[in-house]
Amino acid sequence: MKPVWVLMCAIAVVGSNSLVLSPIAADVALDFAGASAPDVMLASAIYGGSTAVSALFLAPRADQIGLKRALVLALIVLVVALLASALAPSLAILKLAQGLAGIGAGLALPATYGLAADVSPKGQESATLGKVLTGWTLSLVAGVSFAAVLADVVHWRAVFGLMTALSAGLIVLIWHMQVPSRPAVQPVSPFKAFRVPGLLPILGAVVAFMSAFYGLYAFLGTHLTTVLGFSTGMAGLGALTYGVGFGVVAPLDRLIDRFGATQAAPVVFGALLLVYLLMAALAGQGVAIFAVCLLWGAVNHLGLNILVGQLSALSPSQRGAILGLYSATTYVAMFVGTAVFRLVFEAQGFAMTALVSAVCVAPALIGAIWALRRTGRVAVPAAE
Repeated sequence: MKPVWVLMCAIAVVGSNSLVLSPIAADVALDFAGASAPDVMLASAIYGGSTAVSALFLAPRADQIGLKRALVLALIVLVVALLASALAPSLAILKLAQGLAGIGAGLALPATYGLAADVSPKGQESATLGKVLTGWTLSLVAGVSFAAVLADVVHWRAVFGLMTALSAGLIVLIWHMQVPSRPAVQPVSPFKAFRVPGLLPILGAVVAFMSAFYGLYAFLGTHLTTVLGFSTGMAGLGALTYGVGFGVVAPLDRLIDRFGATQAAPVVFGALLLVYLLMAALAGQGVAIFAVCLLWGAVNHLGLNILVGQLSALSPSQRGAILGLYSATTYVAMFVGTAVFRLVFEAQGFAMTALVSAVCVAPALIGAIWALRRTGRVAVPAAE
């Protein structure tokens, strides 16, 4: 199997665990006395916080031991955590298991994104990265959506059992994967990596982008089941349509290589803000929400490609550390976003939650417009 497809599958497995609790939270809560769906989603917040810490302090080590070896080690940790999640006798144990899963994910994601840059042909970095990012589509279409049905038909524990088996199989594939070698380097302190020119503005956009996404996504499934009255299986359709949108737009990634991230960013972030406003306006219309999720996935794919591509190009010798900061920032946003957005969701409902997401994206849009006006060209290209 080609390395790019193996890496895509790695993203799919990690992404499935990142997103799977939203559509099945109500089913999971039924297994634990006194628990509610928002209580279960705290496990997702713990996962996000653990991923952030892991990415911050472990990802720089990937540059030293090699990205491939780092990814294998990360998946071994993930296998143990997913098995513990499947067997969890209490909600507290499930939360601990998801915390362990976060340790694996915090190393796996930057290692995978870094390997994508390593295996990419010159001048096709955004297109290659786009293929790897399609793993998020697999996680949503073949992972989260199928998980919702599996939880309905069998049990939610079967979902984590299946992900355990898939992660174990991936370890074998990655171990035999051929990737270009590069000299080992001493690990860079994550705090020293902050000094890389151009890093902080991109990380600021990551905070805005990811807070908006995870804060809203965390309660999409709960809104569809408890407010609009859909079944758990139907709630998975929200993730399915998002995933389809995320995947079908992949051919447009080559336009980022052609025109550059600086030119593309204002268009993409502006479109994303409009999507969140549309989500707020149609929050009470179940079928319409599914259509907006399709647009949401398409725009988010392009935004994610821009951000990760820019970060990957900043300093190839410090790629593990930089992408570790990206993952740490992402999951801090996930942790804080899920916790804060829960307050908004419980007090004001899903429409207001979508409006808060729109507000979160606004600084990223303003920053992208400012960068375009300041440079008039690609300041940090997604491919060089």
